[in-house]
Amino acid sequence: MSEPQQGSGPDLTKAVPVMEAAAPGPEPELGQSASAADYQPLPTLSGDDGGAPRFWSARRVPAGLLALLILGGAGLLLYDIVAVRADHPAMRWRRELARELAERPLDSTAVLAGAAAAAAIGLWLLVLAVTPGLRAVLPMRRTHDDVRAGLHRDAAAMVLRDRAMDVAGVRSVRVRMSRSKVEVRAVSHFRELDDVRGDLDATLAETIRELGLGSPPALSVHVARLVRKG
Repeated sequence: MSEPQQGSGPDLTKAVPVMEAAAPGPEPELGQSASAADYQPLPTLSGDDGGAPRFWSARRVPAGLLALLILGGAGLLLYDIVAVRADHPAMRWRRELARELAERPLDSTAVLAGAAAAAAIGLWLLVLAVTPGLRAVLPMRRTHDDVRAGLHRDAAAMVLRDRAMDVAGVRSVRVRMSRSKVEVRAVSHFRELDDVRGDLDATLAETIRELGLGSPPALSVHVARLVRKG
């Protein structure tokens, strides 16, 4: 590697370790650029982009538990009915249940608690039935009618973080990605903050397009610089 020329100005290309622990001293604070409030992110949608339906979860665990519960209860009740038809006495649990239903008032604490629990479980099952689930899987654009693809949010966030680290002046990046928004917070150690933020905006907007998501999320970029106190 060639040595920097003397007297040609400050050396802005000197590598700064990203993962190196900070030297002991005053706790740094983030200094945000003044134009952050006026920042408008670039659009990530093109004219031919269209929304893609989300993937639906199979709900195997809730469905399996409910099926086992219904199967066990129905089997036990059917066995008791057959036993009564064969001139055997009904099971104790059914006699106790019939007596409790006949004698216990409807406004008792036990009846109200049981009704509330049954209503909560029923509401939970209804929510599971009408919501797709799989929030961590982002649907991608469909180029073929018989092929559907999805991208995990963590994988997409990792790609965006790696691309952001390639921008000159970026020291560290944090990416939080949801289905509708990508929030990027970067720390710069040289260059003007507005320049770094503009490059990050253009680079990440293009990266989101390249991910091929069916509904590309909005992009929000914030760039700050570490400022020593004192």
